[in-house]
Amino acid sequence: MSHPTPQTLAPTSVVDLLRTAVAGVVHAPEDEGYRLSATGFNLATVHRSAAVVVASSAADVAAAVRIAAENGLTVAVQATGHGAAPAPENSILVDTALLDGVSINRAERTATVEAGVRWQQVLDAAAPHGLAPLAGSAPGVGVVGYTLGGGLGPIARTHGFAADRVLRMEVVTADGQLRRVTPDDEPDLFWALLGGGAAFGIVTQMTFELLPIQTLDGGGLFYDIADAPAVLRRWRDWISAAPTSVSSSLAIVNFPPLPELPEPLRGRTAVHVRFAHVDDAEDAGALLAPLRAVATPVLDTVTEIVYPALGSIHADPTDPMPGMERSALLRELPDAALDALLAVAGPAGALPIALAEVRAMGGALGVPPETPNAVAGRDAAFTLFTVGVLVPPIADAVPGALETVVGAMAPWASGGALMNFAGGVDGPPAARVANAWTPAQRTRLAEIRAAYDPSGVFAPAARWAATAI
Repeated sequence: MSHPTPQTLAPTSVVDLLRTAVAGVVHAPEDEGYRLSATGFNLATVHRSAAVVVASSAADVAAAVRIAAENGLTVAVQATGHGAAPAPENSILVDTALLDGVSINRAERTATVEAGVRWQQVLDAAAPHGLAPLAGSAPGVGVVGYTLGGGLGPIARTHGFAADRVLRMEVVTADGQLRRVTPDDEPDLFWALLGGGAAFGIVTQMTFELLPIQTLDGGGLFYDIADAPAVLRRWRDWISAAPTSVSSSLAIVNFPPLPELPEPLRGRTAVHVRFAHVDDAEDAGALLAPLRAVATPVLDTVTEIVYPALGSIHADPTDPMPGMERSALLRELPDAALDALLAVAGPAGALPIALAEVRAMGGALGVPPETPNAVAGRDAAFTLFTVGVLVPPIADAVPGALETVVGAMAPWASGGALMNFAGGVDGPPAARVANAWTPAQRTRLAEIRAAYDPSGVFAPAARWAATAI
């Protein structure tokens, strides 16, 4: 794979070219607006690009890509900055946050969104029509980036990956052209983007299917860490036998002593079992009875909720923070694996991590989509996810702690990781993303990347691709 030549223009020249070509605002590194536009949800991501383009349209995105390609620069893209990769000095950062249009087609049961849209916007727009998107656990996450990485949400065992519901996209490719991408128009690009992500272009618009869901049973059961050995085993056995109408995950969480948290959780290490159930014919209470019987929860929030309140199930943080993530796909979860997880992620491990989570796969996640795509990991039984916060005095210890958690689970891991959870663009995270694809998938991704981006214009935004393909 070839890459753009080193930066040949002074930053001021890049800014001048961009300001002439785009309608949106262009920030130079010394501008106050540069810092504001470049700062996303993950405060640990520091961009050093030669300019930030606050795109006002798909035409602005295309112009920025053309200027980058013509001048030996690369392109990075950011909507919400949840999973951002640092943009280097020889790049242009395209900020799509202002592209926030949402359109619901009730008759066709579809949503069409622009590049900067977040899931809560779609949840709220679809609900009056009795419809629902396959949103993620954190509704503040951007729709496009989440979906291109696969999209594993709270009801995924019932309805699969979000990427499997995509019908068409508008995409700016490395030549600066805006293309209509469907299974019939540009089929190779359609396949690669859904699961291959930002290495192949910038999606400026996406249309996907909606589901006729208005309410669901959802929430969490929180247990004292002393009950963890029994809870972990019961959850593993329970979810392995549960119907596909149930999706669930389990997390060992170190809750900070914050007043906004429920009193029973403040400053406490707890086991958080997340539960989502979509089926009016089944009784959620009966389904949950084995979990409620294994130990007495310190907090039980499971109830019937409206679908736009989907984010309450995981209750992920909503304020920006400097975070780091690691992940691994698991083939199985025997007692020895549960013991290993508790040993490193529980109080005895004394690791500076926020949580260690295991999400159940299977169900609709293991079924190939009607229209094939590059989403990997469909044969996994579980996926492990661990997070740390990069703040003093623990910041330097967090990367090693996260790798310790992943390493403890290595005997039961496949060697791969889901892109949205891998937590990095180089090193072990990149290798895990690459390993999740089959050799045939990696070969096809390499061929498509060579066809659409032979010079590596999008390399900084998806550096894992250099490892993978």
